[in-house]
Amino acid sequence: MKFYGRERQKEQIHKMIMSDDQMVALIYGRRRIGKSELIKQCLRESEIRSIYYECKQTTEKNNVDSLAEIVGETFAYPKPAFDSMEELLKFLFAQSRREKIIVVLDEYPYIREAIKGLDSILQVLTDDNRNGSGMKLIICGSYVDTMKGLLSRQNPLYGRVDLTIDLKPMDYYESALFYEKFSEEDKVRLYSVFGGIPYYNRLVDQKKTVKENVIELIASPGARLENEVPMYLGSEISKITNANEVFETLAKGFCKYKDIYDQSHVSSGPTLVDVLDKLMRMEVVKKEAPINDEDNRRKAGYYISDNLSLFYYKYIFRNASRMSVMDSEVFYRKYIEEDFETKYVPRVFEDICRQYLIRMNRAGKTEVPFEKIGKFYYDDPVNQKNGEFDIVTKDERGYIFYEAKFRKEPMTEQMIDREIEQIKETGLAGYRYGFLSRSGFCCKERSELILIDLKEIYA
Repeated sequence: MKFYGRERQKEQIHKMIMSDDQMVALIYGRRRIGKSELIKQCLRESEIRSIYYECKQTTEKNNVDSLAEIVGETFAYPKPAFDSMEELLKFLFAQSRREKIIVVLDEYPYIREAIKGLDSILQVLTDDNRNGSGMKLIICGSYVDTMKGLLSRQNPLYGRVDLTIDLKPMDYYESALFYEKFSEEDKVRLYSVFGGIPYYNRLVDQKKTVKENVIELIASPGARLENEVPMYLGSEISKITNANEVFETLAKGFCKYKDIYDQSHVSSGPTLVDVLDKLMRMEVVKKEAPINDEDNRRKAGYYISDNLSLFYYKYIFRNASRMSVMDSEVFYRKYIEEDFETKYVPRVFEDICRQYLIRMNRAGKTEVPFEKIGKFYYDDPVNQKNGEFDIVTKDERGYIFYEAKFRKEPMTEQMIDREIEQIKETGLAGYRYGFLSRSGFCCKERSELILIDLKEIYA
């Protein structure tokens, strides 16, 4: 199976592996994000002897026996016998003084739970072998809170980790590598459903339409991903009912704290704070404040950042009973199709446009590098209006206001002028105005305009 993307992370891991010194790496991120595949790909690309072990939710003895079997195969020994994980790890560290060895402990929280004091054992071994060892120890896990805890001052491993990778979802561009045969428009649609999670994107069948993929993978009874979102949340959150309430409210478009509290049935303010905090730590919800008033809590909003979760709670969760008794084509047509095309995808397209601008900025391809990007809040007391512009950048010259349009028709001169006038009516003014359009433009270029079409976004 072909491996896509993650070039920067691969480079970091290879640099660590090629070092002559003992190195410890910590790699973590949510389930399905591609941590294990990233590590395995780096191992395939390296000639250094490696041991990859996926820890099990079982006893220390069972884990020791399983890992010992892999050790025997790796070194062409009969299966060695060890009484404890500490003894086995001591053996591997001793071997690393003779040759470089890569040791991967994947799903580390499982074995950590089974072996009391494992963090301390690793701390002692890394300290004792710091000089003269060629050990490359990679600790990997999906329980983000647990993994981040290994970096805290209170943890024995504090100060012993040489490389930390918090693996995030791929952006729209890397995600599209999984379904490169689709048109740019359909790539936007697919990303709006499956987001940047490699596991989901690998399931997309390029011989089928977007609609057929959506129905087959999530919008039909027994679909491959039908229970993916509740299963993931259930593995991390004990009171799933509160999370469901919050997600459904966010999917309806309520984003301010007060509105979420009023519209959901969460029992209390502290409970809502706890749920939002947990969902943000899981990186399926983000908190975003306007770039021109970042410290104002009342203006901050909460948004579902995981596209599959957004799609699930907008269309599947509330209609699960209907979906179970209806023909899948009819269900899609009645409860998904129109809203998906006219409202849902255009909103996700705005996020894609933000990601595109960030990609260009990082690559040094913006005329003036910007230091901030996000929403811009305005208050117009004269006309008694307030609101937000969704895509605004700030650089040393000032603000650039962007408008993203996912519509069939090209943007005309009149449409562009109307958008600029709406900005100016609020009393605001950018030094330039940007437009990102699905269908291109039918207008003259002007010095104050930045015009970007969909093909350029995916170029």
